[in-house]
Parts: sequence; C-alpha cells; structure tokens
Amino acid sequence: MADTDNLSRRRFLQATGGAAAAGALAGCTGDGGDTTTTTTTTTKEPENELSLINSTIDTLDPIAAADTASGRVIMQLFDALTNYQDGTTTITNLLTKGYEISEDYKTYTFNLEENATFHNGDPVTASDVVYSFERLAGSSNSRRSSFILSTLGVKHETTSDGEYKSGSLAVTAVDEKTVKVELKSAFHASLQMLAYSSFSVVPEGIVGDIPGYDGRVEYQKWQANPSGTGSGPFQFDKWSSGTEARVTAYDDYYGAAPKVNSVHWQVIENDNAHYNYAMNKNADMFGIPTAFYDPEKVSVERETQKGQKLGTYGPLRNGETANYVGVPTINTYYIGFNMEAVPKPVRKAVAYAMNQQMMVDRVFKGRGQAAYHFTPPSIYPGGADQYTQHAKEQYPYGYNESRLDKAKQVMEEAGYSESEPYKLNWLQYTSDSWMEMAKILRDQLASAHIDMQIEQATFNTLLTRVRNGNMEAFTLGWIADWPAPDNFLALLDPPQTQTDVPGGSSYINWSSKTGSAATQAEQAYDVVQNNQKPTDADEKARNEAYVKIEEANWEDVGMLTVNHYIDEFFWYDTVADYTPFGGMGFSRQKLNDVVLND
Repeated sequence: MADTDNLSRRRFLQATGGAAAAGALAGCTGDGGDTTTTTTTTTKEPENELSLINSTIDTLDPIAAADTASGRVIMQLFDALTNYQDGTTTITNLLTKGYEISEDYKTYTFNLEENATFHNGDPVTASDVVYSFERLAGSSNSRRSSFILSTLGVKHETTSDGEYKSGSLAVTAVDEKTVKVELKSAFHASLQMLAYSSFSVVPEGIVGDIPGYDGRVEYQKWQANPSGTGSGPFQFDKWSSGTEARVTAYDDYYGAAPKVNSVHWQVIENDNAHYNYAMNKNADMFGIPTAFYDPEKVSVERETQKGQKLGTYGPLRNGETANYVGVPTINTYYIGFNMEAVPKPVRKAVAYAMNQQMMVDRVFKGRGQAAYHFTPPSIYPGGADQYTQHAKEQYPYGYNESRLDKAKQVMEEAGYSESEPYKLNWLQYTSDSWMEMAKILRDQLASAHIDMQIEQATFNTLLTRVRNGNMEAFTLGWIADWPAPDNFLALLDPPQTQTDVPGGSSYINWSSKTGSAATQAEQAYDVVQNNQKPTDADEKARNEAYVKIEEANWEDVGMLTVNHYIDEFFWYDTVADYTPFGGMGFSRQKLNDVVLND
C-alpha cells in the first residue's frame, strides 16, 4: 500500500494544520473528564439549529467508537457504503450508488457515488475506502476489528501468533470509483454489516495508525476534531467532551442537503438535569428519563407497519403537549459479570433473585419487555412467539418470578453464610431507574448472603473500567449494529469476551475455567460462522446454534438479561417535519431531513 500525497491532499494538510494551530486540541480523556477541543469557524448561524441531548461522547473516530453517544455524532459526520434508512432495518445505498454480488456470495463490487466529497472538497475515492477498511482491521485504535475480520469475514492473512497481518485485507481499488471486497465465505448480512458506522470512509492517510502511512494529522487531534474529513450531511464544528458537540450543514453533500443549519448536542448525564433541560425547551427533541415518565400521558393515535406507535404525550411539566413515538428497537440491557472475578454460585444467585417482569413494570414503568434471551424478540429464531415459548419452558431461574430460596441455597452450598457473605462490587451508569433496580437486588440478595456494594459512573468511565476488567458486575446494553442474532451472540462467543484481547466484543472473560458451558457456546458460535450463506439450510443451522448459545449463557450466567427497552422519543412543535426512527434506533438516523419551524 503506497502512501500517496497528491496536490489536493497537500492543500488539505495545509488547511487542517492551520486549524490545529489555532488552539490546544485534546482527545476525549479515558475518565470522561472535560477537555476542550479546537473549534472550526462556524459558517452557519445557530437560529435554524436542531437542539438535542446526548451522553458523554467517547471519540469521533468511527473505528474507535463503541458507544451510542459517539455514534449519534459520527452518523452525521461520516458516511459508509450503505445505510439504515431513517433508522429502520431497511438497507439503502449511501456512498455506493450500486453493487454486484458474485454467485457464491463471496465477492462484492461497489460503485461509488460520483459526486461524493469530503468536507474539504476532495472526492471520495476507492483508495479512501481501502484505507478506511484497513484501519478498521489493523489499527490499534480499532474496537471493532472483529466486525470486518471475523463477522463480515473479509479475506486476510495472519501472523504466526494469529494476529492480523497488515496490508493483507482483500479490499482493493479496481479504479478510482470502484471497490472490490472479497470474503472468506458467504455472509448472510453483508450489506447490513457495512452500514455500521465503523465502516465509515475517511480520507486515505489522514492518520498514521497503520503501516505505510505517516499520517497528516496527529491521531489524538484528529479523533477529537475531524474537520474536513467526513463525507456526511454535516461537518464538524466543535466538541467539548462532557459538555457539548455541534455540527453544521455541508451544503455540497451529494445526497439530500440538510434542512437545518446545525445540530447541537448538550451532554447531560444526570436524569434530573436532562429532564429540566427538556422542560425548559432547550431541546427540540428529547427522551424522558424513566423517573419522570408517566405512561398515562401517552396517547397513541396510530401504529405503523414497522411497529412504531405515534401520537402525543402530555401535558408536560411546562404545560406543553409533545409529539410522541414509541419503537421496540432491537436492543438488550443486561447485567454483565467479570466471570474471572465473580464465582459461578454468586452469578446464579443473582439470576435466581432477578424478576425481569417486575423490574420492567416497577422500575422501568412498562417501557420494555422482560428479557430472557440476549437475542431480542424481533430477530430471535422463529420470532417473538418462539422467544416467549422457549423462555417459559426452559429458563432455569424462574420465569417472571424471584426465587430467593434457590439463591440462598446455591450460596450456602458454595460455603457462604450470614456471617461470611460474598461482597459483590457493582458498577452502573448514572441512572435513577437503574439505581432503583440495583437497590431492589441489593436488598433481595442480602438474604442470600451477598453484600452488594453499588457504585455509579458516567458511561465513559464505566466502559473504561469494564474494558480493563476492573469491575465485578456492571450494567450495560447492546443496541443492534445489524439486525441479526449474530450481532448479539458474538458477545457470547467466549474468545471474544476476553478483556486482554484487542477488539473483543464484550468483557466478561468467559472460558472453560470460568464456566462449564463455555465450550458449548464456542462450538455453537463456530457453527454460526460456518453456515453464513443466505440459504434456508444455513439459516436452519444458525438458528439451532443460536439457541445453544443462549442456553449456555443461562447455565454459566455471564450476562443476566434484564429488559428489551422500548425507545420512546418526544419533540416539540418547533420541529415542523420529522420521520420517526425504526428498529435500529435514533442513533442510526441521519438528521438532514429534519425541518424546524421558522
């Protein structure tokens, strides 16, 4: 791979160098502290600005982002080859204007949009795609290398120790506007996978985090200020970690030009502050924290074929009535255990104590469905009815009930007692509703000889500690990257759960040393990987393996599922036109079609 640097690229380097020199530029710190990034010149006045609320943003590098908050901003700045239209499960072309698929489903040839440009005016080329995919596969900054190497399964070579061999990825530039992607084997959800934001395209050679490129911008500066390097409908304006972010309209966008001048996210972690900000009408569109939510105020006027419930919510505290959408997005929220640190009897005791339905009704006010599988109902093999039937008949810890007698029994059989309880360190996001759930569990588990110590942290801090294996139990959620069980159950493939493995999907450290069913899960996931064709026979084999993985997790309790959240979103009449998101969620929706009232 050559490190080319033509005249256009040199002009780009001069532009970004000037921006970087304008002030101190720092990346998002690991502990979620407030750091200041350089801001570019704002070309749009904020009058026609869409105002939103976000959580702490981790990074603006598409391959380094593994959180929803970062993804909301990245989705506006960068484009991938394909996209989920309006956050639904429908795949549409984005940077590709068309593609061809070989008869064996292993080779994809993409033709790029002729008019697609980066925000500095340079055209998006096939070489940019090759570089972007190479970064995803081989950069030390990539948190989703498994998505391209294992899940999508692009052909590549490995070193003697099994690591990816740099430059071996079978993604080639056929010509300036044609890209060929070769897979090791067929993958039934290739086009859906490519819509994930980690596959976003950035300019070739922009940073030097892979061999063959020195980089034109220092990485930490770029990931916090990617000025000029996106090709999405909005361009970077500013980001202050833990405080705010803003993007402005890119008028030369090859797709539908944005109808607002800018989008601003106020970063607010606290539920009370979040609600007050929305009630003061500082946000045009917002969620309502569960602690302040009243299901009696929802008035559903119609339901779409995609399962969206549309209507109104109100009156709000400020007297207004907001527009409303409720969507059963494809997600699962769960309690994760560092299985190396938490003994299996303790994990089982927590599972016996948990009554998922009670938590949904009492804590989350009915905003979801009790979760007994890691795979959400809408994509579970056989559908929602089979999901429920399997859970009712097979879930070992009590379907819609808390079995504290069994929790106590399993702990006493393991040698714990009232005088010698197990001390469980529990870390969770700063959410009032999740805190309420934790307190309920803490009080229940006291009778089962578990002394549960609860700690709260911002999402950024929580992720850092969990990734480092520096926690025993934690609360997290997984929102679909693509709508198939593989996407969820990769988190339960034991080799991908290790905290010491770069690019791992989850952080529970599941192995034959920490759980008797780890081998079953690993073998079942191998079956999934070996039956990836979009054929009925392969789908049948995958579906059987999916269930085996779910049952293995039941046995070892690496992840204790809690609920599948229903995303409910609200907006004032300051928004004149908005197409509500679908099953893939608001974080997958581009906002160039939102219209504000004058």
